[in-house]
Formats: sequence, C-alpha cells, structure tokens
Amino acid sequence: MTATVIPSAPASAARPAHRDGNVLRWLGAYTSSMIGDNVYYIALSWAAVQSGTPTQAGLVMTVSAVPRALLMLGGGVVADRFGPRRVVIGSDVVRCAAVLAVAAVLFAAGPGLWLLTLVSIVFGTVDAVFMPAVGALPARVTSRDQLARVQGMRGLAIRFANVVGAPLGGLGVALGGAAAAFGLAGMLIAISVPLLISVRMRELPAHDVDDAHDVDGVDVADDGVGGAGAAEGHARVAADRVAGAHARVAADRAVEDERHVRVAVGEDGAGAVAGKAAGAPAWRDLRDGLRYIRRHRVLAPLIAAIALGDLGFVGPLNVGLTLLADRRGWGASGMGWVLAGFGTGAGVAALLLTMRGRLPHAGRLAAVTILGGSVAIGALAFVPNVAAAIGVALLVGLLAGLSGALCGALLQTQADPAYLGRVSAVAGIVSLGLAPLSMPLTAAAIGWWGTGPVFVTSAAVCGLGGVLALCVRDLRRAELPR
Repeated sequence: MTATVIPSAPASAARPAHRDGNVLRWLGAYTSSMIGDNVYYIALSWAAVQSGTPTQAGLVMTVSAVPRALLMLGGGVVADRFGPRRVVIGSDVVRCAAVLAVAAVLFAAGPGLWLLTLVSIVFGTVDAVFMPAVGALPARVTSRDQLARVQGMRGLAIRFANVVGAPLGGLGVALGGAAAAFGLAGMLIAISVPLLISVRMRELPAHDVDDAHDVDGVDVADDGVGGAGAAEGHARVAADRVAGAHARVAADRAVEDERHVRVAVGEDGAGAVAGKAAGAPAWRDLRDGLRYIRRHRVLAPLIAAIALGDLGFVGPLNVGLTLLADRRGWGASGMGWVLAGFGTGAGVAALLLTMRGRLPHAGRLAAVTILGGSVAIGALAFVPNVAAAIGVALLVGLLAGLSGALCGALLQTQADPAYLGRVSAVAGIVSLGLAPLSMPLTAAAIGWWGTGPVFVTSAAVCGLGGVLALCVRDLRRAELPR
C-alpha cells in the first residue's frame, strides 16, 4: 500500500484543521472506528451475559486488558517503525475481520465463552498496536500549529461515539441479538478503512534548532541572573548543545535523503525508514524511546502529571460515583444525570479547544485545571442533592476535559514526531494500565471508610499532578505552537 506524502506547509499558510478536508477524512475514520468499538463492547457484554455467569462475563470483558497492557510499549515501536497510518489501517482491518467472523459464527450457532474470550484477546492485542499509532497519526495529517485543535476535535469524536455507540449497540441487540450487533460493529469499523486510505500524509518536520532547546527538548535558558560563573557555565553548555544540534541536523538530512527514496516506493514513516535502514533491533528502538522520554524536560514530568491525575480521577468517577449514588439514594437515573453533566462539561472543553485552536500558557493552564478539577472531585462527595452533584460534575468535566486536552496537545507538540508512537504508548499504559487499578481499591476503601475520605484522598492524588506541573519550570512554561 503506497502512502501519499505531501510537503509540510508553513504554519501561516495552513488551513484550520476543522476546515481541512484531509483532517476531516481522518476524523471521520476515527469517529466511525470509535462508534464501532462502542457497539462491539455492547455486543460482547450482552453475549457474555447470555453465555455464562456474571463473573464469567466480567472476565470476558476484562481479559483484553492483559495483552493491551503487556504489549503496548512494543506497539509504540511498531507504530514508529512502520508508520502510524499503515498500522492503523492494518489494525482496523484485523478488528473488522475478527468481529465479522464472530457475527457469522453467532448467526450459525449459539454464543460460546471460548469464542468471546478469543475475540476479546484479539481486540486487546490489536489495541496494543492501534492506540499508539492513533496517538502518532495527527502529526502526519496536519501542521504542528493545528495539533491542539485536532486534539479538541478528537475529544469531540470520542464524546459523540460514546453517546451514539451505546444506543446503536442496544438497537442491534434488540433487532437481531448479539450477532446483529457484532455485524454492525464490524461494518462501522470497516467504514474507517477507505477513509484512512484516502488520507494524505505530511512529511515529518525537520528538527528545529534554536538557542533555547537542545535535541532532547532540554531548556538551556536560565530563570534569572546566577552570577558570572553560572552565566559562563550556561554559555558553554549552550554552545556545546547548539554544536551537537548542528551535528544532529546533518545526520537528519542524510536520513531525510534516504526517506525520500523510500517514499518513492511507498514507505510510510520516517521513523520506520531510519530504523530499517540502520537495521536496528526493535528492543533498541524501545530503549531509545524510553531514554528520549526520560531525558525530555517537558515530556517526562508531563507523563508523570498525567499518571497522577488519572490515578486520582478514574476511581471516583467510575466505581466511586456508582457507590455514592447508591448511598445517597439518587438511583440509576440520578447517577445517569450526573454522568451526563460530566460528559457535557468535557464536550464543552473539547469544543473550546477545537474552535480556539490554541490556548495561551498551556503548561500553566493545564496545571491550574488539574488542581481545580481535583478540588471539584473532592467536593462531589459532599454535595447535598442530585442537582448540586450535576453542577459539580459539569465543572469536573469542564476542568478535566481542558486539562486532558491540553496535556494531550502538549504531548503531540513537544514530542519529536519520529518518537510519537512510543510516547503515546507510554502515556497509554499510564491511562489504560495503571489508572484502572485504582477502581477495585476505590471500591474497597469506600467500604471501609466511606465516600468522603476516599474522594478527598483521590482528589489529593489528582492534585499532585497539578502541583508537579507547576513546580517543574519547563512544563510550567510550555506553550502550544502558534
């Protein structure tokens, strides 16, 4: 499959992402795939409940998390080596084929737990490659100054898929059982493939060399006057780093020349070309990616802040909210309204970033919104009634949506595009591997101490992410490109 590569346009000449047909085709593919995912999970849960006990159904629903967590770092290497577009297309083809195969089997026979477990494992394995590639793809379909807007558009797509996917899945089950729902999910995922094939790819931008940053994103500017010795030391460090950066640019030009040759025969992704040309083993790419993140003065603390925020957020807003609604007598409808308030707030945040495209002082604003969201999470356990809970949840959604979108946009814009697959993989492991572990702990802790202390503790953990973002100078000063 040959990728269409177009040169990167200057930021001033680029169309806004929400008016760019190329970005909209990518967004349509992503939205269709996400709706298909939601329908698939409805079909899987229904079929699992019909085939076994509630405990068995729960195991079927969670078994996909194991290969996803174990293999995602390797998935980041695959995305960077072979190009995110190619990996996303291949992943959607495999997922579509697996879901349609299950639908065909269910039409001919009754559901079996072995079949449902198998497709769940396949989905989890493919997700380990799919998710890092999805995170790396925006940098290849739009210019760097539009990545924040694309992050907002992606957030809107996720909200839309969550709202539309569940009713579609329920309709499929109602009309034709789990087999019809699986078939619908497969068709929705299939729609994404031709759209992705039509998406044009941009060349990876060259590494910028300036006085303020070295090739690892390390700021060499000083906060203030540190004396003559300190100034001389900083001047020497800056000179060494600029010289090293010039050497890196020369090497990059050689790789770029080879990449142009590869593009002519359909190679997709500069990171893939560099790795294949050097014959480097995959484990070395993984090691280099982790080293790149560890040495980066923005990405390393940013991922740590994301981890703390998710650890403090996931438990209360999932299992914690269910237990809170049960203890307060709000019922399922009350909990649904609270979740609707949260979703509305998050949708408004995504829409704001989509329309504005850029918010100033992104690092500082992300830290403040994390802190504000953590206070709102703690307050949720002490509201007097459902109406107040809906208002607080709306605030949580708005602040968490803004902080999440800003952190995602900073990941996209601060990372070297050739490392974006591995950066997305590490961030994904934090959000999808570590954060869900807090849910059973939250449930157990609420059983022992009640909702108030647990929500406050979770809010404190979440707030530590904001404190970290404020304390690390390079992250606090991080800006989105104009």
